[in-house]
Amino acid sequence: MGKTTNHIDFFLEMMSAERGASEHTLSAYQRDLELCESQFHSFGKSLHIAGPGHVESLLAAWEKQGLAASTSARRLSSLKQYYLFLQTEGLRKDSPTANLNGPKQARPLPKIMREEEVDALFISAEEGSEEKDIRLLCQLEILYAAGLRVSELVTLPLSATGRKDNCLFIKGKGGKERLVPLTGKAVDSIAKWKLVRKSTLPTGERRQLASKFLFPSRSKSGHMTRERFAQTLKALSLKAGLDPTRISPHVLRHAFATHLLARGADLRSVQKILGHADISTTQIYTHVLDERLKKLVHSKHPLASG
Repeated sequence: MGKTTNHIDFFLEMMSAERGASEHTLSAYQRDLELCESQFHSFGKSLHIAGPGHVESLLAAWEKQGLAASTSARRLSSLKQYYLFLQTEGLRKDSPTANLNGPKQARPLPKIMREEEVDALFISAEEGSEEKDIRLLCQLEILYAAGLRVSELVTLPLSATGRKDNCLFIKGKGGKERLVPLTGKAVDSIAKWKLVRKSTLPTGERRQLASKFLFPSRSKSGHMTRERFAQTLKALSLKAGLDPTRISPHVLRHAFATHLLARGADLRSVQKILGHADISTTQIYTHVLDERLKKLVHSKHPLASG
């Protein structure tokens, strides 16, 4: 197993150095590949020398276990990336996943929030005056104004703000860069947070690292973690009288996109702001609007009961 482990390590190093993969993405690849390696051993094979039949057996085993199609597809995608790496490095001549397709899966519509629910979050966030309240309001303003991924929000460098054009400089997935315009309220909220931000910097050896981020923290990374922000958002949801199980940083990103489109924004602009590489990813939001329109017609049209 040692040889395979080395290959996985080399693969992860490549994904980090050449593809700019985040720690979260690298951890997901590692979990998937180590799990597949363990299951291949039950077939008497190792991950780096498995053949197409072994991968097919793996897919069949996952289906028998009742594994979600989305999880199975993700694991297969990890395998495809891994074997492509082995081919590129001359460690394999072929890929056992070359002609395999993942299980068909229905693309779920994103969870969304109504505009009045977003308003309720902001009203609750504006009630506090402590440093943590000012920070949370600033984070909400940025999320809803710019539609950032939560990982982009918590890792925002201090240097990404304060531009004369009132835009945020974002380095997203795969190291892709984009400029995202901010609302006046978001700009004001960032300025207000900066006035108290220094008092939240940790002391000691972690201060220098944390000082680079807009939202510094005592964590090893130097910035607030995704998990911590999600916790504060759940607590705010309860305070606002909303169901916390329905509210998350990603749901706010969905709300940003859906509300923009509902108010007339064009799909290409929303794609650019969200940082989607493929417009088909952004088109999911038009399906949400279509579903809402259908429900509206079926429930409100005078002939609907017929």
